[in-house]
Amino acid sequence: ADQVDADSPSRGDVIIVTARRRQETAQEVPLAISVIRGDSIEATGNFNVVKLQQLAPTLQVYTTNPRNTSVNIRGLGVPYGLTSDGFEQGVGIYVDDVYNSRVAAATFDFLDVDQVEVLRGPQGTLYGKNTTAGAINITTNQPTFEFEGRAELTAGNLNYKQGKAAISGPLSETIAARIAVATTSRRGTLYNPRSDRYINEQDNLGIRGTLLFKPSEDLSITLSGDYSKQDPECCGTAFVRVGRTQRALARQFDGLVAAYNAANPTRPYAPPSRNVYDRLADVDATLEAGNIIGGASLRVKWDVGPGTFTSISAWRFWDWKPQNDRDFSGLSIVSASNNPSQQNQYSQEFRYNYESDKIDFVVGLFGFKQRIDTQGFEQQGADASRWSLTGAQAADASILQG
Repeated sequence: ADQVDADSPSRGDVIIVTARRRQETAQEVPLAISVIRGDSIEATGNFNVVKLQQLAPTLQVYTTNPRNTSVNIRGLGVPYGLTSDGFEQGVGIYVDDVYNSRVAAATFDFLDVDQVEVLRGPQGTLYGKNTTAGAINITTNQPTFEFEGRAELTAGNLNYKQGKAAISGPLSETIAARIAVATTSRRGTLYNPRSDRYINEQDNLGIRGTLLFKPSEDLSITLSGDYSKQDPECCGTAFVRVGRTQRALARQFDGLVAAYNAANPTRPYAPPSRNVYDRLADVDATLEAGNIIGGASLRVKWDVGPGTFTSISAWRFWDWKPQNDRDFSGLSIVSASNNPSQQNQYSQEFRYNYESDKIDFVVGLFGFKQRIDTQGFEQQGADASRWSLTGAQAADASILQG
């Protein structure tokens, strides 16, 4: 059954979608689809896919950091957990018809978005690449041959600041350009008394530029490039409670802390607070969630008689630079457990859309190549032996340190 959730200021507006690789009204599409207009996104402050789930029924996004992010539709996609770079998501993310292989794209700020379509259910016929649970089709605003611009500033608690701006206009009779920028910052939500700093902050910057060459009504060539980065001091957790296990009491958290303090009377340890609402985290290692994503695409659209030929060539990259305190405490147990990753992808799509009074069809060819490198490593700290070993070995820090 058709299902259309049209989130727009005026439901009487005609909503044009491209879910079937051609422009048509949402009412004509025999798909379960939600369409969220750009103005609805702006009005509600849902500035990325993670936030978008508040506007799109059955869309769920779980994230602790950009790499460990899961996007599901109707409960299907990929299981949430420590991500393997070899896994592909079950929900495809497309921006201006370009497939974004890394789910980290879901955590970046929207850049000058016209609308977002959330397609529920398998979309493999038209989208092909990893859309077994559905697809998120993001369309950005394109260059115009009339000058236009907009700017927006938002402020909130925790020193939240967000700025967005876009400008578009002609460079000549056949060339138009558009540039958009967005920045978001927010103070961290946890305080680290050890470093006297707030952690789990937001620090986002994104820029997109688009150039349109339209020598005739039948031919248009669009060149786009975008670059987004996140560089927050993140991510730590607050103390919630001690979870009981089947291990001997001496080998559980409180027993291990007591043994550590007995062996180190000059520098005893205690969590800064056992009340989660104090929002304290005393991590003693460097935290970073450096995340960069970007790329370029070239779209050629040529109307040839009753049909339209489209070529989309794209290159994208992703660079993930994390630093973690994996014991999440002021003790030097697991001082680093990092999985930096680098990804490059290349895609080429050819499409031919034919429309007539009696028959419509789409044929196409899609090619995709990517390379992902990761350099996972773990480093034990000076307190690792006391925490992880027993007997005489527990007193020898050199066994595990390093």
